[in-house]
Amino acid sequence: MIINEAFFQLEDQNQVLIQAILASQSYKNYLQARAQMNNCPEVMQLKKDFQTAKDNFEKIAAYGSYAPDFRATQRKVRVSKRALDLNEKVAAFRLAETDFQQLLDEIGQTLAETISSEIKVDAGNPFFETGNHSCEGNCHG
Repeated sequence: MIINEAFFQLEDQNQVLIQAILASQSYKNYLQARAQMNNCPEVMQLKKDFQTAKDNFEKIAAYGSYAPDFRATQRKVRVSKRALDLNEKVAAFRLAETDFQQLLDEIGQTLAETISSEIKVDAGNPFFETGNHSCEGNCHG
């Protein structure tokens, strides 16, 4: 890598982009939802209950159905996970997190397409739309 004036200009533009992302409403919503979730005693208790149930299940999981109370322990993990997922503050956080991730994915996709339509961007979302539809899904298998 050659460090010259062009490199420093790119670095400056990168800082401008970062500041714009940090000033975005999507990022502010994400931070607010995360703070509300992390400061909620009910969520903390639900997380603790889920982690306890998960740890108990992991202790007996290797023995499968031969372990005493295997199904009951497995069910307890699922019930505690569902209770956590359905909590209003956790759901709001996940929605804000997904919205913010979509913003980051779109920025990455736009940067890549600006350089070349052949650049593949892993957006982490199997439903994320990409600009190149010429292969119709059959050329990568």
